[in-house]
Amino acid sequence: MARTASRMLPLGRAIPRFELMEPLTGRLRALPEPGSPALIMFLCNHCPYVVHIRGRLLEVAHRALDAGIAVVAINSNSVVTHPEDGPKAMAALAGGEGWRFPFLFDETQEVARTFGAACTPDLFLFGPEGLFYRGQFDDARPGSPVAVTGADLQGAIDSLLARKAAPADQWPSLGCNIKWHPER
Repeated sequence: MARTASRMLPLGRAIPRFELMEPLTGRLRALPEPGSPALIMFLCNHCPYVVHIRGRLLEVAHRALDAGIAVVAINSNSVVTHPEDGPKAMAALAGGEGWRFPFLFDETQEVARTFGAACTPDLFLFGPEGLFYRGQFDDARPGSPVAVTGADLQGAIDSLLARKAAPADQWPSLGCNIKWHPER
């Protein structure tokens, strides 16, 4: 596991458009219209950083859905090097845990590159004016005594919904690097 930080892209950036396959349903899914609030999360099945926060992350994501924010999880890991992150395992995880948002497979890794995603988890919250928050879920890390709360992401969601300014303090997410396809 290579501990990698997110890239902290400039706020205000427009949400990239994409269409990806959802392994659970076998359907192509597209992102909502630009200007609609959306939470895009780059995740994978096996990453210890994702596993550590996943229960609370699902709670925060489901609350965001209930508040009218579109939520999408994307797995961009190479199945050549990490078959445990493939579509069959993704469908089993999302279905088994009752995810109410799509878990999409970025087989070509082009969506991850377009977003500038670097790690799992890598979280992007968009509002009407573009990128509103990018960064960590909270201060918890695997092996750390810090409790998983989701405070950073939840605070950003709350600010977006209340039409307040983006949080001034935004810290990079830390996690496993995205497993890029091997060069040929």
